[in-house]
Order: sequence, then structure tokens, then C-alpha cells
Amino acid sequence: MRRTTLILTLLLLALAGGSCLLHSRISKENPAPVRWRDSLNEAITNDLSSLPEMDQVVDSFMTFWHLRGVSLSISRNDSLLYARGYGKADAGQAMAPGTTLRLASVSKLLTAVGIMRLQEKAMLFLDSPVFGPYGILQEYDSYIRDDNYYLITVEHLLRHQAGFTSRGGDPVFSPYPSQEELLKKQLSRSLYYEPGTTQEYSNFGFLLLSLIIEKVSGLPYEDFMRQEVFAPARCYSFRLAGNYLKDRHPGESRYHMHPEAVQSPSFDGRFAAVDKCYGGNNISGSLGAGGWTGSVVELSRLVATIDGKGPVEDILLPFSVKQMTNYYDTETFSLGWNDTKPTGEWTRSGSFSGTQALVKTFPDGECWIFLSNTSTWRGSRFARNIAGLFDNLRSRFSAQLPSRDLFRE
Repeated sequence: MRRTTLILTLLLLALAGGSCLLHSRISKENPAPVRWRDSLNEAITNDLSSLPEMDQVVDSFMTFWHLRGVSLSISRNDSLLYARGYGKADAGQAMAPGTTLRLASVSKLLTAVGIMRLQEKAMLFLDSPVFGPYGILQEYDSYIRDDNYYLITVEHLLRHQAGFTSRGGDPVFSPYPSQEELLKKQLSRSLYYEPGTTQEYSNFGFLLLSLIIEKVSGLPYEDFMRQEVFAPARCYSFRLAGNYLKDRHPGESRYHMHPEAVQSPSFDGRFAAVDKCYGGNNISGSLGAGGWTGSVVELSRLVATIDGKGPVEDILLPFSVKQMTNYYDTETFSLGWNDTKPTGEWTRSGSFSGTQALVKTFPDGECWIFLSNTSTWRGSRFARNIAGLFDNLRSRFSAQLPSRDLFRE
């Protein structure tokens, strides 16, 4: 019954959305079509954004935290007002708004959008079982020893409520010779708690969501995301990250550890000591848990397509946006987002070796995005420092931001 109601709701919303769009076009007496930029990373350069006093604050923040390079974008009501790179992307190469960087756990927001796209196509549902005779990933049932696994749903994975734990080490960033060995080892373990009874942050849960996308769509995870999420949003430069410096994509920044960092063995056993940002973790193998690279301008554009607002057309139906951003309480993760307050303040952070990231929308319609190519000793807690920087810059400079839209030609 729940699924039948959901399907009918999605159909009605799709029809209503199309009708409203048609009405809005007619009511505006056939205005000239908006010409959106399709090559944001190349078209939007540092020369287009400059507020010297604000830039000086960012530079000081970078100096204090020993950050080699930072990229910042600011949008308001789906219009990109400001985008600038600070410091270096590599030796002799300035950071630019179109420089791509690892997104760490901001990748989870992208994966959640992919799941919602599949639900809109009625190819899965949030209450779909993951394992068991009717489960999406039933081919892994032979590994399972704990019957609680058969209670796990897609929504449990999205909300970090599936029963997995990282106590004793994060399995996704532990040295396993292959993805199959990782799955076999983890699924043979007992769950830490019964699914749906509490929550604990889990990269492994989002790795499973990536495999669910592959299974349901019939496409490799990266291909599905590029076809069904990024291309409709007019974002064309998102790529899954490589693990070593030699695997860096064209236009991607180089990464750095903080000054006190020590080397570690490579995840694949090839090297006895590496900078952890290059070989310390299997980043590409994490898929939708933390594997994406992208720029602040394309990430800003993507957020504009999943916020339920205009003028940028959403790639999700209003029902899906509401599901992703619905607030329950302080103890419940939102879908893809870390937290979505009823005021419209939504947060998604990301952090691992060589990467710091924060996406934050505010009640006044602004969205601020920060990416850095340098990790700090604070790890994931550094998101609070970035949020403090946002608050400082917003209070002092929001009124000085130009009225324009860099998304448009």
C-alpha cells in the first residue's frame, strides 16, 4: 500500500510540476530563454570575482591553518554570485573556481540524489530490503551470519541506521585486497545494533548504496551518476578520484597533509610509507561514500538543482526534495545531508587525508561551498571552523556581493 501511494504521488507531482512549468512560461509572455553556461569550470575564472577585504580574511584563515589551496563559491537564490580560488592547486598553478578537488563525504549527498532518481523511476523504494530473498543485493546473502541484516532497508543505509560500526576501524578505509573481500568480511560480522533503532555514521552503508545503484540501474555507478544526475544538472566534470598522484585527473588539484602528519603504509601493501593523501586510503574504492571529485562551481550548480527552488530547474521532484530535507530531530541524519534544519539551513561536510569540504545553505537563500586541498589536524571537526569562517564572511560581506548570475552566459 505504501509503495502504491508513493507511485501515485510521484505521478501526480510530475504532472503537476509540468503543468506549473507550462503555466509559468505562458504567464511570462514567452520571455527569451535563459542561456546557461555548459562549461562552468572553464568559463568562470578568478578574474570574475574580487572583494579584496573578504579575500584577505580567507587568506588569513588559510595561513593560520596551513592550507595550500582553497576554492570558494557563493550563490543566492540559485544565482552564482561569487567564485574564487585562493593559494595554489599545484606548484606554479593558482587555485581557480573550476579546479576540481576530492569531495570526501560530500560524495554521500551525490549518492543520495542518485537513489532518489531511481525511486522517481519506481526502480526502488526507500523501504526496499537490501538483503534477503526479495533484497536488492541478495547475491551477497551467502556471506551473512546475522539475521538482522535482512531488516536493513535503503533508507536505513541513507540515514546511517543499518547497524554498521566503525569502532575498531573504518572498513571502507581498511586494507582489503579487493572489494569482494571487503564485502565478504564485513557482511559475515554481526551488526552492532538492530537496524532502525539508532544511528552510527557509516561509510560502508554508502558503499552498499553505490552497489545498489549499479544493481538496479544495470550501469557502473560512475556511469549512472554522470548520465542521470550530473548531465541533467549541466555538470560535466565530476569524476571518481584516483588513489595516487599519478591517477590525478586533468584540472584536479594536488593534495597535501598538515605539517604534523606522519606517513603510513599504503592501503594496497605496495609501499611501506606514503603521504596518507596519496595511497593511504582506497579513495576510488569508496565509490559513493567518499570517492567523487568536483569543483565548487559545479557543486554549487548541482545544489541549485536539488533545493526545490528556482530559477535553476530541479532534477528532482518536489516530493524527493522534501524527503531529502525533512527534519525529524537532532538525532536523525537527513538523506544525504548531515543535517537539514526546518529554517532552510542544510549542511553537508566532508573530510579525509588531504581534503576538507563544506556545503552549507542558509535561510536567506545563500549557499556557501568551501573545498581545500590540505587536511588539518582537526580532521572532520574542521567543518566547524569552516562554518565559523562562513558566519564571519556572511556578516561582513554578504551585502557587498554583486547582483548577477555567473551560471548564465
